[in-house]
Amino acid sequence: MPTRRSLLTGGTAAALTAPLLTSGQAHAASPDAAQQARTHGVTPGADLAAARGWSMLRGRKIGVISNPTGVLRDTSHIVDSMAARDELDVVGVFGPEHGFRGSAQAGESEPEFEDPRTGLTVYDAYGADAAKMQALFTKAGADTIVFDIQDVGVRFYTYIWTMYNAMVAARAIGARFVVLDRPNPVGRRADGPMMTDGFTSGVGLKPIIQQHGMTVGELARYFNGELLPDEGDGGRVELEVIELSGWRPSHVGAVEGLPWVPPSPNMPTPDTAVVYPGTGYFEGTNLSEGRGTTRPFELVGAPYLDYHLSDRLNARRLPGVRFREGYFVPTFSKHEGETCAGVQIFVTDPGRYRPVLTAVAMLVEARRYDGFAWREDSWDPERPFWIDKLSGSQRLRKMVDAGDEPDAIADAWAGEVRDFERKRRRHLLYG
Repeated sequence: MPTRRSLLTGGTAAALTAPLLTSGQAHAASPDAAQQARTHGVTPGADLAAARGWSMLRGRKIGVISNPTGVLRDTSHIVDSMAARDELDVVGVFGPEHGFRGSAQAGESEPEFEDPRTGLTVYDAYGADAAKMQALFTKAGADTIVFDIQDVGVRFYTYIWTMYNAMVAARAIGARFVVLDRPNPVGRRADGPMMTDGFTSGVGLKPIIQQHGMTVGELARYFNGELLPDEGDGGRVELEVIELSGWRPSHVGAVEGLPWVPPSPNMPTPDTAVVYPGTGYFEGTNLSEGRGTTRPFELVGAPYLDYHLSDRLNARRLPGVRFREGYFVPTFSKHEGETCAGVQIFVTDPGRYRPVLTAVAMLVEARRYDGFAWREDSWDPERPFWIDKLSGSQRLRKMVDAGDEPDAIADAWAGEVRDFERKRRRHLLYG
C-alpha cells in the first residue's frame, strides 16, 4: 500500500501521471469568460484570473505559494492550470504547513520534492522566516510570487504568517506579490486580544487582533500598509490583489457553489472554521479540542469533565450558540483512546455568534474542574504557556485563573479591537 509521502515524491508516479488538466485553457477559450465567471454568485480571485488567461502573469517567472485549497470552481488546482499553459513560466511552488498537496499533519510539512503531476519543484516553506523565504525565491528564480490559500480569519492560523514573510522576502528581491483573494468564512467581525511584544511566534508573528475579520487579500493590504514599512529596511512590496466578486462581508460560513477544500487536516468543514477563532484556544489547555474525531474544534472535552459543563454553558445564554452534552474517544492527539466528556458546539445564529467570547466562557467553566491545566511548552521555559502565545499575552490566562467573568475578560480587549478596526478600515475592499 503506497503512503501519502510516496505518492507525493513519485514512488507511485504512474498512478498520478494522468494528462494535465487544462482548466486555464478552457477558461480562456471565450472572450466573455471573465463575465461568465461573475455570473456564478461568489467568484474567487483565482477564477477571475484564470478566466483572463492568467494575463497578469505572462512574461514573468512565477512562484506559487499554495496548498490544496488553491482550486478553481471546477476543483482543478491553479498550479495545474498554470503549468498547462505554454506561455506561462512557473519556476517553483512553495508549500506551507501541511504541505502543498496537504499530506502532513499539524506542525508538519512536506519535504522538497518534484510534483508528479506538473514536474515542478515544490519547496518546503513551512516555518521559513523572511531570509529563508528570500533564499528559496532566489533559488527558484522567481520574480513574481502568487499567493492563493483559503484562510479562516484567525491570527493563530499559520498561513497568514507564511504570506507575511513571503511579502518581506519579495520586497527584498524586488518581486511582485499577487494575492488571489477568497472569502473569509468567519466574516467581517473583529474580536479578541491583540498580539503583544514578547509573545510572538509562528502562531502570531505581528500585532493584529485574534479574529481579524479580513479576507487574505485585505490582510495583505494591511500588512503592506501598516507593518512592512517598519520591517527591516522598510518600504512596501509591489502588491496586487485579484479581488473576488459577489461576496458579502456579513456572510458567515459556507459559500454556496464554491467547493470547500479543508485548509488543514483538522478543518474539514466551514462549520469548523466558524468556531475555530475561539475553540482554537483549547490547544493551550489539557482538554481535547476534538482532534482525532470527525468534529475537531466543535467537540471539546476531557476525561475529568461531566454533563454539568453543557448545563452551565447553556445557562449563560451566550449569543447564537447552544451546547450538547457530548462524549468522544480521540483516535490521536490529546487523550488518545480515552473517553472524554464535554460539549459539542452548535451555532444557531451565525450573525450573533461570538466565537472568542464563547470560548472564554468555556474556559471559565472548564477551569472549575480539578483536572484542568494549561498546556506547557518545555522548549520555551521563559514563556511556558501555549495559551499566552495563542492569546498574545498573559492576560487571558491570568483573568481566567482569577475567576473573572467572560464579559469582563472580553471587555479588557475592547479598546484594542476598536483601534484595530480603525486602522484596518482603509485597507478593506468589500462592503
